[in-house]
This record gives sequence, structure tokens and C-alpha cells, in this order.
Amino acid sequence: RADGKGVWQTDNWQAGMGVVDFTNPAAFAWYQQQLQGLLDLGVDCFKTDFGERIPVNVRYHDGSDPVAMHNYYTYLYNQCVFELLEREKGPGEAVVFARSATAGSQKFPVHWGGDCVASYASMAETLRGGLSFAMSGFSFWSHDISGFEHTATPDLYKRWAAFGMLSTHSRLHGSTSYRVPWVFDEEANDVVRAFTTLKCRLMPYLFGQSALAHREGVPVIRPMVLAFTSDPAARYLDQQYMLGESLLVAPIFNDEGQASYYLPDGRWTHLLSGEQREGGRWFAENYDYFSLPLFVRANTLLPMGSVDDRPDYAYAHDLELHYYLPEGDDQCNCEVVDTQGQFVTVAKAWRGGKSLHLEGLLADAGWTLVIHSERGEERVEVTSSIMDVELA
Repeated sequence: RADGKGVWQTDNWQAGMGVVDFTNPAAFAWYQQQLQGLLDLGVDCFKTDFGERIPVNVRYHDGSDPVAMHNYYTYLYNQCVFELLEREKGPGEAVVFARSATAGSQKFPVHWGGDCVASYASMAETLRGGLSFAMSGFSFWSHDISGFEHTATPDLYKRWAAFGMLSTHSRLHGSTSYRVPWVFDEEANDVVRAFTTLKCRLMPYLFGQSALAHREGVPVIRPMVLAFTSDPAARYLDQQYMLGESLLVAPIFNDEGQASYYLPDGRWTHLLSGEQREGGRWFAENYDYFSLPLFVRANTLLPMGSVDDRPDYAYAHDLELHYYLPEGDDQCNCEVVDTQGQFVTVAKAWRGGKSLHLEGLLADAGWTLVIHSERGEERVEVTSSIMDVELA
């Protein structure tokens, strides 16, 4: 307490609760010691909840300004937990699931958006918060699927499940009821299964984008204005986003299944249906629960895995490399990584008229090249690390 009359306490959540002073090395070490016992039992990581409701009428061990510490406290809190995990699990193996953050907290990934509410309005607000978070330099972000407070309708649950699975990490979580799909209706099982298996197949792409974010700091979930800086229409788009550099996602925020979204210039192909669209305009249409606007931009090499029942597997084995052709002569590349985020290969593709040239392929790993052109889809077995293909 600032007045020197003992330890600051509050009756929020638990009667007599105190706040650890992480500026005190002894308190820092004591907190890690408490968590060490859980690690010894087999716990892999921790959710660092709260950290933002920090009092200012207190005195810190190192004399820090309590007002300045209101924001900085969460940095020390997550640093304490992350450094313990890194010490115990090793470099590259530590992760916290953090709620609060401040400048520099992206060093202690990953984060989620806190206590959203089970409503379409809150679902949209959640995305806006995530886009703002990304613009603040944070690479990994998610949210409580279907909302933390209250209980969603089956309709909202299924729409939010699609949005949640097309985020960097995904969690079914709430405060007043179980969030397992079979509680809502039978179709919710199928919807969650469909988008879970899709995410597992997308893991070679998503993990490659995550490795890129780790190296360069570009967020995986990208606001449209960040991805298309020269497009004036992108400046105000807050109900859609880029998932990595190649996938555009526009969640549905109403109970009528209506989608309204904008595609920037160029050709876009729907990932699930294969339908092609020319961008530079808005679109409005209806979707069932098993789909949403999910488009691949032209001139993309999109790696998709062969495993759909878990997220961690040999991404480079039995890979489908989807080549969404550029409209003219152009080139692109695709980084294929392993589960440690290390390069396995960098596939490269060039188009020159009706001729395609590809390099960096793995001929002995069961790869299939899937070419998406103006005329549709063509599958080609990868038989060499360098291939030339002539379009029909």
C-alpha cells in the first residue's frame, strides 16, 4: 500500500487477494517456484490471465511510478512466466497464453482478446480489437470462440467457430456453460469438425507464416490496410482480414448468413469451392455454416498438408502444393518448414505465357502440384525437384 499500512489487498474474485510485486527479485523467484511445482507434474504451459487491473495506490519494491507500472506490470508478469518455461522447456519451446499486454509483450506469445460476449456485435468488436492488436506489432492473436460471457445461440456458435479456426490459434471457452459443439446442436459438431480439419490441412501454410512472423515481425492476421497499402478502399475495412500473405477471410456477422466483403484488384479463387472472382469491387452473397468468404490471391503457392486430425505432423510429406497462377508473367515462392519452424525447402514458381517453371520441389516426398488457372484445376505428380509444365 502507498500509505505503508501493509500489503495492498482486494476482494475481487477471491477475498483478500493480493498482487505480486514483480519488481522484487524475491517475489519474482517465489512466483516461478509456485509454477515449477505444476511443471514437475507435467504441465506444458500456462494461461496468464488478467494482468491489466493493476492498482495505482501502491508502492513498488524498486520505487517504480505506480501510474507507469499500470501498463508495464503485465510485461513483467508475462516475462516471469515465459522465462521459467523457456528455462525448463528450452529455447523455442516456451509459450504463454496471455490476456494483457503492453509494448514489447509480443516477445512472450501468444495472446487472446479477453472476455468477449456471445453476440454478433461482440464478435465484430473482437475482430476490430485483433486488427488493432496486429497493427501494434503482435503476430499471434485469437479469441474465445462464441464469446466468453453468456451462451451463444447455435447459429452464432457455428459462425464464430469458422472465424475462430481461421485465426492463428483456436479455443472453445466460456464462463457460464460448456463450449463443446454437441451442447449446441448436431450440426455444430459437423461445422467444428469441418473447420478443424481444414485448419489442420492448412498448417504447412499457417506454420510457415508463423515462422515468417517470428523472423520479420509481420503479423499472421493482417488488417487489409497493412496488406494493401495503396488501395484506398482497404483503409476502413474492419470486418475482414488477411490470414498470412495469401488468404483473405471475411467472417459472417449476422444470423441470416449474409456476407459483404471487398476483394482488392486481381483474381481471387475461393479456397473451398474453387470459384474465381475478379477483385476491385464489393461482393454480397449468402453462405451456409460450412463456408464463408475465404479467398486465395493470384500468384500464390499454397502448401496444404495430408493430415487433418492433428496440427503437428511432417508438413513436407505428401504435400499438395497449390499454384494459383498469376494473370500475367510473374513469379512467387513458398517456404515449407518443419514443426520447429526450420526451412525444409523454398519452392519457387514462374509463369511465362503458357509455360510454368518450378524449382525447390521435393520429388521423393509424395508431393502433388495442383494448378489453379483460368480454366480450372489440374493435378500433376511431382517427379523432380525442377519441373516445367505447359498449360493446355
